[in-house]
Amino acid sequence: MSKADQFLKCEKDKYGKIFVAINYAIDNISPFLDKDILNRRKYVSKISTLKKYIDLIEAAQGELDTGGFLNKLKSDKYISLLEDYKNDNLESLFQLEKCSTCQCLNCTSDCKFDSCLGCKSGSKIVNCDKKKINITRHDSFSLNLTNDKTGESDRYTVLAVLQDVQLDRKYIIIENTLSKEKFILYYYPGISEDSYGEISDAEEFDFIVSTFQSIEE
Repeated sequence: MSKADQFLKCEKDKYGKIFVAINYAIDNISPFLDKDILNRRKYVSKISTLKKYIDLIEAAQGELDTGGFLNKLKSDKYISLLEDYKNDNLESLFQLEKCSTCQCLNCTSDCKFDSCLGCKSGSKIVNCDKKKINITRHDSFSLNLTNDKTGESDRYTVLAVLQDVQLDRKYIIIENTLSKEKFILYYYPGISEDSYGEISDAEEFDFIVSTFQSIEE
């Protein structure tokens, strides 16, 4: 198998599975959701980007399979065209990969959570009880916060964001990139800047800890 054939096969296998999962979910949930609610799902608005990428892959495969020796020489051109399209739409394709395993994918509940409207790029909801709380994990969400002890800015990796719709609160769990010390804070997303607060209620704090630990086990 040539380099081009291998590339096309790997891309079609990966993104074909994502497309099938998302398209199947859309077909399943469409009868149960209002159109406006359905269209808020990120994967609904981005699925056409994935469909076009798969069409391009299949077109390239067809050219290489039927074109003989001369078209085999053009394999680098096909790979370049596909990589250009992929790079131009990398955020959408990456998000669709997340959406394909998100708890929201097949959900038809009367959702009170932020769902896709509160989802950052490269994120997905990994746990949701559909009544009180859900948990979002992120691939590349980091913060620079001032260390109260040293007065210096430290870098933190966001491990998860939890939303409690009954209390109308959000929580953020962060880890210092150097010391690996973890913190749990109230989380107040803003239009231009987010803010954070200390949790003083021990019972509330313990509940967030146990909820987060439930997905770590």
